[in-house]
Amino acid sequence: MQMVVFLYPGMTALDLIGPHELLSRIPDTTVKVVAETVGPVKTDTGIELVAEYSIDQIDSADLLLIPGGSETLKAMESEATLAWLRKIDATTQRTASVCTGSLLLAAAGLLHNRQATTHWAMRETLAELGAEVSTDRVVESGKYITAAGVSAGIDMGLTLLAQLAGEDFAQLLQLVIEYQPEPPFNAGSPETAPAHIMQLALQRRAETQ
Repeated sequence: MQMVVFLYPGMTALDLIGPHELLSRIPDTTVKVVAETVGPVKTDTGIELVAEYSIDQIDSADLLLIPGGSETLKAMESEATLAWLRKIDATTQRTASVCTGSLLLAAAGLLHNRQATTHWAMRETLAELGAEVSTDRVVESGKYITAAGVSAGIDMGLTLLAQLAGEDFAQLLQLVIEYQPEPPFNAGSPETAPAHIMQLALQRRAETQ
């Protein structure tokens, strides 16, 4: 299987690294890391990831993975990126996104009238781009699989892993990475976060836009 992951400035590293940790371990899988141009790409926390290929060098994939990030809306302005997404998607068996990565897919016209999810703060934007927005953590619609915000990429990775390599292998890797979340707080979604925490999150978002 050929897995292609796409980098762009301002993406969130965990959106990619979480599912990559799982999916890259499928036997006989090769991973190609792609950006508009070859070289380092700075994430939204300043960590740099390196694209080994440019979009001009990659024209097919079995699995396409698109991360989200704080600069996704800017990435959506690139016609070159959107055209490339449409070209690659035409060849995939699975097309996946994490967090606001679904906005890129939707902007390319790939999620029109399909159920999809994204980070809770961008659900309205995803709907404006033609998707049927779900609040579920992982959403499947045909060959498309989308994950909600950031950490949901690990759940999506396990879901895909079970489909592509079997449930036993998925559970094995869940054990290997010791993925057994027990967060100290119940503030991981708008539906469960305390009202004052939700207000702080909205205030912070307004200040950074």
